[in-house]
Amino acid sequence: MDPQAVLAAFDQQLRRHPEGPDGSAAADGSIERDGNVVRSVPSGDGWTGVTWSDLNPDGTDADAVIAAQIRRFSRLGRFGQFSRSEQLGRSGQSSRPWEWKLYSYDQPPDLADRLRAAGFTAEPAEGLLVAEIAELTLDVPPPAGVTLHEIVDEPGVAAMVSVHNAVFGGDHAAVGRSMLAALAQRPVSTVAVLARAGQEPISSGRLELHLGTEFASLWGGGTLPAWRGRGVFRALVAHRAALAASRGFRYLQVDASADSRPILRRLGFVELATTTPFTHPG
Repeated sequence: MDPQAVLAAFDQQLRRHPEGPDGSAAADGSIERDGNVVRSVPSGDGWTGVTWSDLNPDGTDADAVIAAQIRRFSRLGRFGQFSRSEQLGRSGQSSRPWEWKLYSYDQPPDLADRLRAAGFTAEPAEGLLVAEIAELTLDVPPPAGVTLHEIVDEPGVAAMVSVHNAVFGGDHAAVGRSMLAALAQRPVSTVAVLARAGQEPISSGRLELHLGTEFASLWGGGTLPAWRGRGVFRALVAHRAALAASRGFRYLQVDASADSRPILRRLGFVELATTTPFTHPG
């Protein structure tokens, strides 16, 4: 895998064009383009914020562009139901701020400082990890007594939310609502997998299928403390990678916490950059 070429493909296919190749998200008004900025402004549950920016390396336009985004989101009169970082399992306040998704290669070099000066708060940085699915070992069975199930109905979604609540704390009902909506969509763009020990839900994670691109992505992976270190997480990653491969995707991407990065590297993922969610109170 050529890391720089893959990073360029990720930037072009997912960050700069989150509306998808058919333009469906842009058509429903959830994606806005404003010169050198791409925003996500969904009307229901979903991530709200700036996904891509192309600012001058010398920073001459940065402060004005940041101020314009603050004005735009303040006019929305609403906030996203959950942030991108919460999709990874963090809980937050009952009303969600919007987010500027900053990557380590974004310009200008002092963009993080400028965002802080404009009232944003940085959440913990995560690693942007990508693997070429063909290079991964997909035959990774779960430990004895554990089974993996694709979530297809409301009871399955409720079990997934219960795992999220137990693992990450807080109330992740918004994730459940989003998953229920995804189950009704065609073509399918989100797949969730639940791990059970007997009948007990012990781990879960989602697979986002970015239709028309080379990328699928992993979100929300979490395992109950009593089951960590037994291979459940690795099996859940491999299972979702196999699902992505069966649908023709070439790459698997994840924004990884410090805890999951070592496991993912051992599985064959490569860290291409870091990404930091900057939240604004609105």
